[in-house]
Amino acid sequence: PYIVFKPERPCGEVILEITGLSKAVDGIQVLKDLTITVRKGDKIAFVGDDSLAKTTLFRILAGELEPDEGGFRWGVTITPAYFPKDHGDYFASDMNLIEWLGQFSPPTEGESFARGFLGRMLFSGEEALKKTSVLSGGERVRCMLSRMMLSGANALILDEPTNHLDLESITALNNGLVSFTEVVLFASHDHEFVSTVANRIVEITPNGSIDRTMGFDEYLEDAEITRMRDEMYRGPSL
Repeated sequence: PYIVFKPERPCGEVILEITGLSKAVDGIQVLKDLTITVRKGDKIAFVGDDSLAKTTLFRILAGELEPDEGGFRWGVTITPAYFPKDHGDYFASDMNLIEWLGQFSPPTEGESFARGFLGRMLFSGEEALKKTSVLSGGERVRCMLSRMMLSGANALILDEPTNHLDLESITALNNGLVSFTEVVLFASHDHEFVSTVANRIVEITPNGSIDRTMGFDEYLEDAEITRMRDEMYRGPSL
């Protein structure tokens, strides 16, 4: 697949400010007093043992959930696009792929534009007439990435985008995010993917967060961070 994200405009100075964000899910605290300022050029990998914490944060930033405490503010120049981990709802229709993609295409573009776009994402010829309800996991992911590419967004939020993708598609997505000139907030269990895309790491633990501007491998090898992380997962000693 050919994956290129083209922002319609560059980010201004204010990207995203998260202040004292807290959220409990089913009575369990998953986010606790999270404060982050996202800067120009940041490609932040959110890591940590609790995938629900990362999904909850992304859903709050995408406007799908309300925090219990604290808040966040996108800058006026920012257009975010969100790739959710669970995207089944997007495909609960009787549309074919051309019709589905048409929802997100520029209004001036017609079927030939959709077909061309789908072809680049490995849906050529008759494949473009597939019903969205019969797509495989990997095909759905490629569709969701197509939707993001069409958005013109300058801040991308991706929750486990490499799930269900084959190696060729992961490589294409990896290259697309590395060459993207604006802001990326993402979570992934793919070590190579995180290592090559991220220039900042935010680890969400049960007792606060660790925030470092560095690559993932450097982060993992830092003895001071490892000690801090162990303490934060253990919790305060009695």
